Amino acid sequence: MVIRELTPEKYYRLPWNLADNAITWLEPTTKCNLYCEGCYRENDPGGHRPLDDVKEELLAVKKLRKTDGISIAGGEPLIYPDIVELVRFVKEQGWKPIINSNGHALTPELVRDLKDAGLIGFTMHVDSHQRRPGWTGKNELELNELRESLSQMIHKEGKGKIACAFNATIYRDTLDDIPMLTRWAHENIKYVHTMVYILFRCAQGMDKFVPMAKGQPIDARQLMYSDDKWEGSKDILAQEIADKIREDYPDYEPCGYLNGTEDSRSMKWLLGLRVGYKDKILGYMDAKYIEFIQSAHHYLFGTYLAYSRPGLMRNLQYLMPLMLFNKSWRKIFWRVAFNPLRWFRSLRMQSQMIIQPCDVFEDGRQSMCDGCPDAIYYKGRLVWSCRVDELEKFGAFIEACPSSEFKGEAPAKAGMADFRESAENKEALEEVN
Repeated sequence: MVIRELTPEKYYRLPWNLADNAITWLEPTTKCNLYCEGCYRENDPGGHRPLDDVKEELLAVKKLRKTDGISIAGGEPLIYPDIVELVRFVKEQGWKPIINSNGHALTPELVRDLKDAGLIGFTMHVDSHQRRPGWTGKNELELNELRESLSQMIHKEGKGKIACAFNATIYRDTLDDIPMLTRWAHENIKYVHTMVYILFRCAQGMDKFVPMAKGQPIDARQLMYSDDKWEGSKDILAQEIADKIREDYPDYEPCGYLNGTEDSRSMKWLLGLRVGYKDKILGYMDAKYIEFIQSAHHYLFGTYLAYSRPGLMRNLQYLMPLMLFNKSWRKIFWRVAFNPLRWFRSLRMQSQMIIQPCDVFEDGRQSMCDGCPDAIYYKGRLVWSCRVDELEKFGAFIEACPSSEFKGEAPAKAGMADFRESAENKEALEEVN
């Protein structure tokens, strides 16, 4: 049931684009130490790249794109042998280094080393569809213990100077956990600055489509996101996540978004900003606030804002003057002003992001994220990082040709889950663990 329809016309269309964006994606390695069901990258035991090659890629990115932060991902970046030096290099180039990790290899010493190298933030991927030693089979509620451990380690060893975000891939069988996860993030607003929900996607419905590349049918079983386990499952949409959040937080309202390349009203990246304390959310920022912040940051620093230091997300009383021209801040001001017990408490902000990946329409069109922050450098251009495997394996992005329009012999049905259990993947995991 739709609690309240999302209305993009009331939100700020984030100004991020291919040439000027808040974030750019970087993969120094494709080797990983965990299996994640929703991952779109193949685990390569020999996936560590030479540091000099990675630096050259970053210098090439600088010529193609203005960016505030570099998301260092993989693979698992924490097992990349030159991760500290890479973070230092990113910082020296004037960017904010951000690490996207599963957290399995994180240690207090490594947090300290990364802080000293200039790390701005961690985004930790923790969800129940991972095979994590000691945690396999745990549900989302039980995994909160791990989330708390990681967030408090980052806070303690990072001296409160490293932002901490968590993302979770959301599946049909974990959709009902959204209210609980949103509450958990609220209760840990001191340590957790961002909560991200990534809606699961895989190549399915191949009885309706023939996968094509360069005008020829191809066998899509080679892709990590080809999995017939979910065949027939309806894709989750951002509206469903918003409805789940509103079950516990009825006032929840996003403020900014990115639309799809084929659907201007779709919510591909949906940003919400909430302000309050661990026991009470006082309100949500509106479209005018995020427009002001993005525009002001670009005017002052030349880039659209990505991650902020934790110090800017607490003691937000310094932003109260914005009430003079911003409606959402006026609401919060009066809710603080009329309760003296709140006057001297640290007012905090926490962001919530919903990411709705590729949508495939009945006619085969694929709606990607327009202005995607997670673009990666590939052979002289910037491409969607979630689909770079297609370029590596087939030399082109896969097109979905409706079966009714295809003339010729189609390949074997795509979506074979046994490929995801390949000897190569098992070898990679065994080598690390």
